[in-house]
Amino acid sequence: MSRSEPGILRQLALGALLWLAACSQAAAATTVAELQAAGRLQIAASLTPRSNTVPGQKMTLTLTIATDRWFSGGTRLSLPEVPGLVILQTEQFASNASELRGGSNWVIQRWTLDVYPQRAGSFEIPPVGARVRVNSADGDVDGVLSSPALQFDVTLPPALEGLQQWVAAPTFSVDQQFDRSLEELRAGDAFTRVVTFEASDVMAMMLPSLAAADDTPGLAAYPAPPTLQNSNNRGQTLASRTERINYVVEAEGRYLLEAQDYYWWDTTRRELRLLSLPAVEIAVGDGAARPVTGGAARLQLSARQWLALGGGALALALLLWLAWRYLPRLPLAWAAARCAALWQLLCRLRRPALPATLNPGSNAGE
Repeated sequence: MSRSEPGILRQLALGALLWLAACSQAAAATTVAELQAAGRLQIAASLTPRSNTVPGQKMTLTLTIATDRWFSGGTRLSLPEVPGLVILQTEQFASNASELRGGSNWVIQRWTLDVYPQRAGSFEIPPVGARVRVNSADGDVDGVLSSPALQFDVTLPPALEGLQQWVAAPTFSVDQQFDRSLEELRAGDAFTRVVTFEASDVMAMMLPSLAAADDTPGLAAYPAPPTLQNSNNRGQTLASRTERINYVVEAEGRYLLEAQDYYWWDTTRRELRLLSLPAVEIAVGDGAARPVTGGAARLQLSARQWLALGGGALALALLLWLAWRYLPRLPLAWAAARCAALWQLLCRLRRPALPATLNPGSNAGE
């Protein structure tokens, strides 16, 4: 026997003892806590983005559960409740993978949770409970793993100070459509307005709503319940909110659907942007020459009315010049009669082209 043989034998014996110790440790691990203490079952947590987050912005809480054995059952998560945070599990299944650690093959489960801060300030997400079932040397064991707690801050940029509502997302859009042309409407006609809000990385319940339609005389509004939709495409949440308002024209005239503004915090560029729905003017029938109803009144005059006003102004100027030039030389009664006749002429010129009601002499328009 050579001198090196005893050393080799000692190394082999030490390796065998270590292997037996590991096997006995695995056999003794009959609970989830013991597997975790032996380093054969692990859980980790991470949060992204961890900084520069504003209220309403989506954050992703990732839980990574790993074992060198295998999962023999489903995993269930218990979400904590934190004031000022909305924590949602939008994906019902984990992302599974495997990787090589220290010469052993480990099985990985990755769970993602959506976190939406509702205000600025400091937050702490307490441990998230994960009930797992893992195979051990003596069979299946189940129990609850607890993730580490996470702390983070949410800030309010100066651009958002004083605003009541905004959408914090990578993309945001608002659009409106009408189901028919708004030209040549008549009393009794109806049309539908459809307004759609769409954004990514938010939930539909967090999108803004269309401002309530004012009770406008002559234009009745009948809003339908909004339609909310959420979808998930490769980890990206897409949300939409659709609002439908049915309008019925009750009287002729001009009406205004006022413009509306919506604030968007672009999380990609980290800047405040403004989206607007433009105002829509609606002219109905022959009464379209009347002032706009439902917004700030605007003076709307036809070409004939402008001509009548111009002629009246010219006649008044002529009357004043004649009075200044000839009144001292003419009898007072004759001048008064001329003025009265001219006034009646002006009254006829300013009289509207159509009667005040569609059926003069009846009470239909009262």
